[in-house]
Amino acid sequence: MSSFPEGFWWGVATSAYQVEGATDDDGRGTSIWDTFARLPGAIRNGETGDVACDQYHRFEQDIALMAELGIGAYRFSVAWPRIQPQGRGPANQRGLDHYRRLVDALLASGIAPVMTLFHWDLPQSLEDVGGWAERDTASRFAEYAALVHDAIGADVAACITINEPWVAAWLGYGTGTHAPGRRDDALALSASHHLLLAHGMAMDAVGGNAGITLNLEPHRPASDDPVDVAAARLADRHMNAWFLDPLFGRGYPDDLVDRYRAVTDWSFVRDGDLTAIARPLAFLGVNYYRPHTIAGRPVPHGVETPGSLGAWSLVPPGAAVTATGWPIDPSGFLEILDEVHREYSPSRILVTENGAAFDDTIGPDGRIEDRARIAYLDAHIEVLHDALRAGIPLDGYFVWSLLDNFEWAEGYAKRFGLVHVDAGTQRRAPKASATWYRDLIAREAHAPPPLTRRQHAD
Repeated sequence: MSSFPEGFWWGVATSAYQVEGATDDDGRGTSIWDTFARLPGAIRNGETGDVACDQYHRFEQDIALMAELGIGAYRFSVAWPRIQPQGRGPANQRGLDHYRRLVDALLASGIAPVMTLFHWDLPQSLEDVGGWAERDTASRFAEYAALVHDAIGADVAACITINEPWVAAWLGYGTGTHAPGRRDDALALSASHHLLLAHGMAMDAVGGNAGITLNLEPHRPASDDPVDVAAARLADRHMNAWFLDPLFGRGYPDDLVDRYRAVTDWSFVRDGDLTAIARPLAFLGVNYYRPHTIAGRPVPHGVETPGSLGAWSLVPPGAAVTATGWPIDPSGFLEILDEVHREYSPSRILVTENGAAFDDTIGPDGRIEDRARIAYLDAHIEVLHDALRAGIPLDGYFVWSLLDNFEWAEGYAKRFGLVHVDAGTQRRAPKASATWYRDLIAREAHAPPPLTRRQHAD
């Protein structure tokens, strides 16, 4: 008998800019990633998401593939520039029609649609007037969320407002390694706040089975040296508590607020904002990939963490790593799930992303025997058993990703997919990991999840 709760979502995830392509079709506007991808040196090999996996035109093929694999839920994102090409004003009906067709096709195949409203593709016109560093962008997001909700919101199973606000703020506005490519801690701080405020305002608009997704990763000191211990604690709070605390009604951590007084006066935080941010969540989405080992001084091969924290992330000697150089350590997964459960007590947790990139090899018979990915997923899914036994309220698990896709600054060099995509022909070829996941779902999924928010409420 399955050890997973009835209706547990076994899913896969993608995002619009990474898979859709069709960036000029049906009235879609320009996003910050369209602009950023054209900056010299911004993306590996100068690649863009202009075509990506062409899912805009091939979604029916991908849904049929998911159905063959027994996938219970598909987490997709809506491209804001398809709905409001300039980031404001009435909806572009052709954009809404596309997502209406996508949702209807998922439901017809018995796959629960799990919708993300923002997965980093901000309309460029909003960035031109300040982007997430400006408060008005939160208001514009709430209006956009209402347009999407009114059109298709009742027919999705769950709605995620914002994906990984830490990444959008700190890599987009702090380090500049993601779109829009700005490098200013003060901008990153205001962007962090406005992303959370946008979430809170959107919760009023979308209601129902809705939440937010955070990238949460434990930070461990490289040694017992007090310098390393202090740096690890600071880096951990910067990535995790900075977002969890306000979402669960605690406001921003005092130590980080005090630390950043040197770069901002915090005037962008207004009366009522923290109440709006702390709207009750139907679920918390958790994306997990790796833990961080932190040194408090520069170290060979270490990477300075965002935020001018005096912290450097390193890979422990001898650690197994993925193709992205990230250490493989499922214990960090259980650590972060346990911490979230103990410290914040969300009523439900969805693991909205977990997966790994490896250098897949196509065999002479055309098969891709991605055993390393299977081992990674198997070890992390075993953590789900441990978490459920510990009373952690897990309701779903989504593999990142269904398809090999445009992996942001890495272009198409890093492949996370259960399904191989040939960039030239767009031919889909399920890897051994896809078959493995299909068989796991067949063993563990003893009852289908609710397909829509209406059903979930019932």
